Amino acid sequence: MVVPPPPAGQKSSGRSGRPHRLVRAVFQPIGDQGRAALVERRIADAIMGGVLHAGERLPAETDLAQSFGVAPATAREALLALRERGLITTRRGRHGGSFVADTADPTTFALDALAATSRVALRDAATHYATITAAAVELAARRADPSEIALIRHRLERVDPADPIGWRRASDDAQIELSALSQSARLTREQMRLQAELSPLFALADREPERRTATRERFWALLDAVERGDPTTAVDLSRAAVRDAVEWLIDLRESLGAS
Repeated sequence: MVVPPPPAGQKSSGRSGRPHRLVRAVFQPIGDQGRAALVERRIADAIMGGVLHAGERLPAETDLAQSFGVAPATAREALLALRERGLITTRRGRHGGSFVADTADPTTFALDALAATSRVALRDAATHYATITAAAVELAARRADPSEIALIRHRLERVDPADPIGWRRASDDAQIELSALSQSARLTREQMRLQAELSPLFALADREPERRTATRERFWALLDAVERGDPTTAVDLSRAAVRDAVEWLIDLRESLGAS
């Protein structure tokens, strides 16, 4: 499996009890420079993007340091900065630890991020996402076993269509699982990174039941194409979904008064 295992001490999240794959993407090793700032930014982005939810417990300090590949003092410095920003709180006692603050509102953060992103930057990010996703689903259509697609479909069928948060998490996981079926570790890692970056914006559309239904139906059609080994249709559906999403986001951005 190309998706890395959850870090030590990390609990499963989501209603299914399975580790949410974007949470796994958060706690991966970072680069060498400005390590405390990078740890802080990675966790802050996950909180503001809704990958880590209000009340969710972070890994213990030592486990966090191990996951990021940094010294415990570096992890401690990052957690202190996050507490000062009001993004996490610390509870003492046997069941204590660091938790995402109850005041963290991913929708507000996502709307602010959208308003601050230019149309050019938004289209550029969408182009990158569409290219990686299309490459992954094309390979998945050529390499995946139909039984593997059936498993993805089964997990999605268990999600309450009236639950936008549950649907976003499940669809993010399904997209990453589909990329993993490409049998390309590099594509899957990049899909995970981009999913974590853009999922908070995609989640804005999930607030509308009609958009959520349309997204669900389009993803079902994508799974059908991959299952029957039709890479051309899979790629076309994947790219069309991204085009539709970015146009909706641009319209929303303009309605927010962004220039």
